[in-house]
Amino acid sequence: MDPTPTQLDLGRLLERPRSDGPAEDEQQRQDFTRFMMRYQFGTEEIVTKLSILRDEFAHLHDTSPIEQVTSRLKSAESIVEKMTRKGCEKTFESVAERITDIAGVRVTCSFVSDVYTVFDLLAGQSDVRVVEVRDYIARPKPNGYRSLHALIEVPVFLSDGEVPVLVEVQLRTIAMDFWASLEHKIHYKYREDVPQSLLDGLKDAAERACELDATMERLHTEVKTAGELPAELKQDLTTHTSAIPDADFVERLRHIKL
Repeated sequence: MDPTPTQLDLGRLLERPRSDGPAEDEQQRQDFTRFMMRYQFGTEEIVTKLSILRDEFAHLHDTSPIEQVTSRLKSAESIVEKMTRKGCEKTFESVAERITDIAGVRVTCSFVSDVYTVFDLLAGQSDVRVVEVRDYIARPKPNGYRSLHALIEVPVFLSDGEVPVLVEVQLRTIAMDFWASLEHKIHYKYREDVPQSLLDGLKDAAERACELDATMERLHTEVKTAGELPAELKQDLTTHTSAIPDADFVERLRHIKL
């Protein structure tokens, strides 16, 4: 259930020390804490699901498609900044509706096919509802950014009832994550005035990272199948030159029993 009162003025709470605020400010701090706890529990639900999958693969299979799982919650300052930028009303309901990345989980995989495998396994669970998917692997951003973003809704069971919570799940390869980390550091340092030479270098690095992912995917498949690939698919592996495997190629890789 939504906390009350619904009017939210985080900016005032951030500016005013706890000890100096009136009783209504203290009540709103508690309401905001309760509001954020939903998202904390939502991330824990997703992380638990992914940890179970990772442990299952580690014990029952030769390899796991999941290398690392991390999570984060937006800070109050970041929420205030985004509320202002999006023209969001100062209510908990509006924040929950307009700001969909309060809770975030990042999944790092070794290979592009692993990214889609993990997404399929997570999305296939009965208490998970996929609200939106943005595939920046198949359709990279103009700056070269690649990742699979999924907005996922999970139920959180609190003392006063069930609450649906949105969690943004980002799935990417190690190479994509390395590139995104560097890109974030560069933009943080230069703010909005990044030198064009660095932007060009980032775009080139993104293409090279993509080519590395494609090469590693092919080598991995050849090693795991040990010559057992169908002749047609083996020919594709040998002659495939695109840096991004097409959908049909990835789908055929998925159905190989490794």
